[in-house]
Amino acid sequence: MAVALGACTTTPLETSIQRLVDANKLVADLLVQFSKAGDAANRAVMADTDETSVMFAGEAEQATQAVEKDSADLRSLLTSLQYSNELRLLDEFDKRFAEYRALDRSVLDLAVANTNLKAQRLSFGPAREAADAFRTSLDTVMPATQSDAWRVKALAATAVAAVREIQALQAPHIAESDDAVMTRIEERMTASARVARDQLTMLAGATAPASRTQLAAASASLDRFLDLNAQLIALSRRNTNVRSLALSLGQKRMRTAACEDSLRALQDALAKRGFSATR
Repeated sequence: MAVALGACTTTPLETSIQRLVDANKLVADLLVQFSKAGDAANRAVMADTDETSVMFAGEAEQATQAVEKDSADLRSLLTSLQYSNELRLLDEFDKRFAEYRALDRSVLDLAVANTNLKAQRLSFGPAREAADAFRTSLDTVMPATQSDAWRVKALAATAVAAVREIQALQAPHIAESDDAVMTRIEERMTASARVARDQLTMLAGATAPASRTQLAAASASLDRFLDLNAQLIALSRRNTNVRSLALSLGQKRMRTAACEDSLRALQDALAKRGFSATR
């Protein structure tokens, strides 16, 4: 019986080898989970709906938590093995990962806000509908006298062109990241809005009484369009999609590379330990 018990006893060397094997598995999983976290975060940045942004941000958070768990488990193993060099490399990774995660939180918060995407939806949805309704209302206004016919057409065409000018400026504003450039675009929008309103005022004195309903509808559509444009500008000014993409392609990529360098150095150090242990 004593012999049987002795045969089942694990030697210190066997225990160390098993811990080394487990440590190698953990650092490999660390690389996988870190890669998953980065990929999910990138998909959140590139997503074209709020729902998919939130879903991918959740996946990134889950993978990030797995990285933290693997790191803690690996630290316990390395401490028991008294691998000071590997512990130093893990300390380096943990420090770099903390910096990475702080930036990643900012990127994901910006990505799920989706303000540029929401501004784009306003531009191609409700704002376009209001602009089209404005044009439709002015298409049917009648001149007060025959001599006013061409003047009414010119005033209506100028008003519609001013609104179309604002529409054309929306896309550049949404894509722009420079505040000064956005300010200049907004100044052009304001000037065009003033032209549209001035033309409506002049039309009121040159159209037939029967066209008052159409003019009122045009005025209401213009008010709605300009209100939506103001909402669009506010969303575009926050620039969350543009900023999250810029951070992902800039600072985050550098921090990602630094973390991967630490993990690969740790993996190489453990591989050398394994080679020595099997000699």
